[in-house]
Amino acid sequence: MNLIISILLITTALSLVLAVVSFWLPQMNPDAEKLSPYECGFDPLGSARLPFSIRFFLVAILFLLFDLEIALLLPLPWGDQLYNPVGTLLWASAVLVLLTLGLIYEWIQGGLEWAE
Repeated sequence: MNLIISILLITTALSLVLAVVSFWLPQMNPDAEKLSPYECGFDPLGSARLPFSIRFFLVAILFLLFDLEIALLLPLPWGDQLYNPVGTLLWASAVLVLLTLGLIYEWIQGGLEWAE
């Protein structure tokens, strides 16, 4: 218990010291030249704020979601060493069912259709 309290005190003190020091450091005030876009020494050919298809964003979010759910299954080989390997199997089955239901839902909603 003493170790936990000392670690909490050290991390709190370190956080406070870093917060106080950040106010003493000089503020960076970039001028218009530093904020302008830079393309290998040439003037920019067009605006950097062009719109892009929302499909790219949707596919990226879906990839992250399903990738995180699959990452939950990575420690599964060590699950058979637990007291209740049947519980591990049920947990893994629940994650796989959730992953499959999410994929079916996105497919039905048309989130995976690239062309409209």
